[in-house]
Amino acid sequence: MKPMDQAPQNGPGRGVTRRRVLTLIGAAAGLPLLAGRAWRSDPPVFEWRGQALGAEAQLLLTHPREAEARRAAAHCVAEIARLERILSLFDPTSELSRLNRDGRLVAPSHDLRLLLAESQRFGALSNGAFDVTVQPLWRLTAAHFATPAHDPEGPSEKQVAAARALVDYRDIDLARGRIAFRRRGMAVTLNGIAQGYITDRAADLLRESGFDNVLVQLGETRALGQPAPDRPWRVALADPLGGDADQTNLDLVNQAVAASSGAAARFDPAGRHHHLFDPATGASAARTLAVTVIGARATTADALSTALSVAQPEAAERLLRGARATRALVVLPDGSRRRLGDWA
Repeated sequence: MKPMDQAPQNGPGRGVTRRRVLTLIGAAAGLPLLAGRAWRSDPPVFEWRGQALGAEAQLLLTHPREAEARRAAAHCVAEIARLERILSLFDPTSELSRLNRDGRLVAPSHDLRLLLAESQRFGALSNGAFDVTVQPLWRLTAAHFATPAHDPEGPSEKQVAAARALVDYRDIDLARGRIAFRRRGMAVTLNGIAQGYITDRAADLLRESGFDNVLVQLGETRALGQPAPDRPWRVALADPLGGDADQTNLDLVNQAVAASSGAAARFDPAGRHHHLFDPATGASAARTLAVTVIGARATTADALSTALSVAQPEAAERLLRGARATRALVVLPDGSRRRLGDWA
């Protein structure tokens, strides 16, 4: 799982951010990106850029009237800000931060309850590979590597065992009218699903407003329609080792895509300790370099890219089918690639 209380310091080497793992390269081949203005194309494409949950954010809207596109983008920006006030770990006043601080939250928002219920569903589907209660492991590891003269091997086995004892998604009580942890010291991160959820919410708002050809990138990516006939929306998957080799382009029409890589946020220069924790061991997952998932909704793709980074290889196809995602691309530690699902 990928928690976030504060960003770890990437050490020297070829670490990449999540934004570099999954990169917009244009509405279609040959179209430029012009920040904060409409593209001179047919049909016109309006672009907005900003931030969402600490990640670079972008909306691309095809619409003949720029004023209407700007109003729709402003509506999405307001919704992003509202959800950040609920789901952010960086904001000490957010609902999620207050839940982690107090161990319970009375009268939580519909969004937080829904996202925690979805997180528990993905936890059960993945046999615990996806577990939003791994935040104690993050805190332990971040504190360890922030200490001068720390042991490069990481926290002690005793410390890891104590943190792991607080990890179990089933111990989040979603009783009517409140959310509570069943064990003192538990904490939740939604960093493995919240960006997908916010991406879906923005895309749904735009569709409800009559925008059928949209690309939403709010940490994860979702495409509605396509910018022009025979021209799908396009994203690029960068080399997870930070090089330029073997770039893979993905063409999207009414699909979402999410990527996870341990190299995106690492605690040590070698990258042995990073933000994708295996709840079963308490260590950073080491089975993959990067995982990209394509599905109908960004929430599913986001959660599944995290789960597949942690899960046993033999469970990958079952996970993909169970979550109703269409396909996944897994980059293994030796640099080889494994394609799952329907790539026809």
